[in-house]
Amino acid sequence: MGAQNGKDLLIKVDLTGDGQFQTFAGLRATRVSFNAETVDVTTLESQGGWRELLAGAGVRSASISGSGVFKDDDTDERARQIFFDGEMPDFQVIIPNFGTVEGAFQLTSIEYAGSHNGEATYEMALASAGQLTFVAVPEV
Repeated sequence: MGAQNGKDLLIKVDLTGDGQFQTFAGLRATRVSFNAETVDVTTLESQGGWRELLAGAGVRSASISGSGVFKDDDTDERARQIFFDGEMPDFQVIIPNFGTVEGAFQLTSIEYAGSHNGEATYEMALASAGQLTFVAVPEV
C-alpha cells in the first residue's frame, strides 16, 4: 500500500438502520486500530523455553477515533443520540486502497471543546461491539 491521502480514511454511520451509511461530517483526523489478545500455552516442555501461543484464540477487537468540527446537523445529532441512548449501530470504515470494515460499534466517549477565538470541536471514540466484516479492495 503506497502513500494515501488521510482525508480518504472515512468513518461512516448507519443513520437509520437501513444499511445506508453517511460520513461523519467535519472530521479532520481519524484512526482505526485492530487488536488481538494472545493466549499463552507455554509449558516446561516448550522448545528452547520460547513462549508458545494458541493460534486462533483470544479476543479480537477494533477501536475507532476521530476529531473534527461541527458541520452537519444530522451526523452531530446522531452521535449524541447513539451515546445517550446506548445504541450500537453499524459503522463503516473505509481505509483507502486497503478495504472496508463494517459492523456494530459502541460510542464510548464524545468530547466537546472550544476556545474563545476558535471553532467548537469534538472528539469521539468507538469500540467494536460484535463481529466485523472486512472487504479488501480488489488488486489491480
